[in-house]
Amino acid sequence: MAYRKLIIVALLFLSYLSVALADSTVTCYRIEPGTIAGIVCADLLLTLIIVVVTYRCARLRRQKIDNADKVYMNVRANCKAT
Repeated sequence: MAYRKLIIVALLFLSYLSVALADSTVTCYRIEPGTIAGIVCADLLLTLIIVVVTYRCARLRRQKIDNADKVYMNVRANCKAT
C-alpha cells in the first residue's frame, strides 16, 4: 500500500515537472463551435440511420418467419391416433 502512494506521488511530481518545464508559447489547435456542432449533428444522423435500418431488417425478418408459420402446417398435430 505504501508503494502505491509513493508511485502516485512520484507520477504526480513528474507530471507537474513536465508541465513546468514545457515551453509556455505552445498553442493549441482551436476547433470552431460550428465544426463541433456539425460533427455532433452528423453523428446523430448516422446513428438514426443505423437504428432505422436495423429496425427495418428485423421487422422484415420477423414477417418472413410469421409468413412461414402460416404456410406450413404441423403434420404431427393433424395426425389422428388410431
